Amino acid sequence: MLKARRILWAALSFALLLGSCKEDEDVKPSNTLTAKAGADQNVNAGSVVNLDGSASSDSENKPFEFSWAFSKKPAGSAANLASAASAKPTFTADLPGEYEVELTVSNANGQSKDKVLITATVIEPIVIDANIRAKLTLTDRINNPAIPDYIVNANVSVNAELEIKPGVVIAFARDTRIEINDGGGVLLAKGDSAKPIRFIGKETTKGFWSGIIFRSSSSANTLEYVQVMHAGSKPLYATTKAGMAVLGAGRAEVNIKNCLFEQNAGYGLYLEYSVILGSFEKNNFKENTEAGLLMGAENVKNLDTDSKFNGNGRNVVEIFGSSLPKNATTEVVWKGFKDKTPYRILENIASDANWKLLPGVIIEVGRAGFITIEDGYFNAVGTETNKIIIRGAENTAAYWKGLLCFSTSDKNVIENAEVSGGGNIAIVSGKKANIAIYGGQSRMAIRKSVISNSGGYGIFVNYQGTINSDVETVNTFKDNAQAKLLKE
Repeated sequence: MLKARRILWAALSFALLLGSCKEDEDVKPSNTLTAKAGADQNVNAGSVVNLDGSASSDSENKPFEFSWAFSKKPAGSAANLASAASAKPTFTADLPGEYEVELTVSNANGQSKDKVLITATVIEPIVIDANIRAKLTLTDRINNPAIPDYIVNANVSVNAELEIKPGVVIAFARDTRIEINDGGGVLLAKGDSAKPIRFIGKETTKGFWSGIIFRSSSSANTLEYVQVMHAGSKPLYATTKAGMAVLGAGRAEVNIKNCLFEQNAGYGLYLEYSVILGSFEKNNFKENTEAGLLMGAENVKNLDTDSKFNGNGRNVVEIFGSSLPKNATTEVVWKGFKDKTPYRILENIASDANWKLLPGVIIEVGRAGFITIEDGYFNAVGTETNKIIIRGAENTAAYWKGLLCFSTSDKNVIENAEVSGGGNIAIVSGKKANIAIYGGQSRMAIRKSVISNSGGYGIFVNYQGTINSDVETVNTFKDNAQAKLLKE
């Protein structure tokens, strides 16, 4: 009997052991996954790297998930994986060195890992140190905007067509410049929003290289999505430093769209009197030591409302002493900027044109500045909610000289405007005033405006001039040192 019990107990124990083993097999499935991160790669620093884990598999054909992560990358690299949970992520090898990326595939059957090594090496930039006398095209060689494709080690004159493709980065040695000359020189620099063209210093500090000079009169000269940075080490014209200067001896012409002028020791852009600004759209000027833009009055009409001029030494568009020439059939229109940037007149603006200011225009005038309407007309009509403002560069009493009108046109109108701070010295006939209407048959109508802070009269009209009879009642006069109106 005892022997029979022992046999039964052994049989039961064996059965229980078999049952236990089977249960363990059910809750601990075998790993059926194999990760394959792809072949090792050698790439150029700055390139976009395409990873491929699509050869990974599950022997039971069950779906699985991907997860990629860097296990090693060069010191200082800011590389990030895009679509790291997909079979084919990407990243930019922003620095030379080794990038090791680990792939993990996983599902309910378990997980598997594999690594791939990407070695990035630097392409040396091509040196440009000779003048360009034949047609030349520069292409993007390194897909990293921080690494130059080309180095300019000496001043370069462009006497033929130079085309620069999107993404090209040109770095300039200290104090060097590039000149686009008349008589054959043309610059076609058309980048795009994803791959702008960059003119930078070899050292990315303000005022490292001299800048770009345009003398070419070709209407084909175009800059689109171009960045001009770190220039202004030496003057490009007389004593004027700028990222780029367009000089007018040969009626130089250029088109500028969607460009950035940044970190230049001087102005972002200088336009000499008599140059042709073919088009100007959506440009951005910031972190320049002076103002973003210095120009003559005749090209202001070509500026657009969307360009931006904030973050510079002076957040204005500066206008040097110049004139608006007579054109009996065309109106010269100055528009206001959406970011409320003022125009700043540094000296005298003399106008023979049919000159119109649109609502929202802000004009500041320097201490030595004044405005003279000699012929044509001056039409400055704002709205109740979007007034035209004409004031001193410092918004204080008696800061600038004033506005003087000799014109006989009945289109001389100031309405819904604010004119202040004139009369720092006599503007005409020994009189100080914000506005003076002077000379045979000169005339102006002023309505719904605020005339204030003159160092003399608000308005002066000599005996030959004409002003609207209700001028004293339809305008507001404030804080003028003498009477609001002197009418001889």
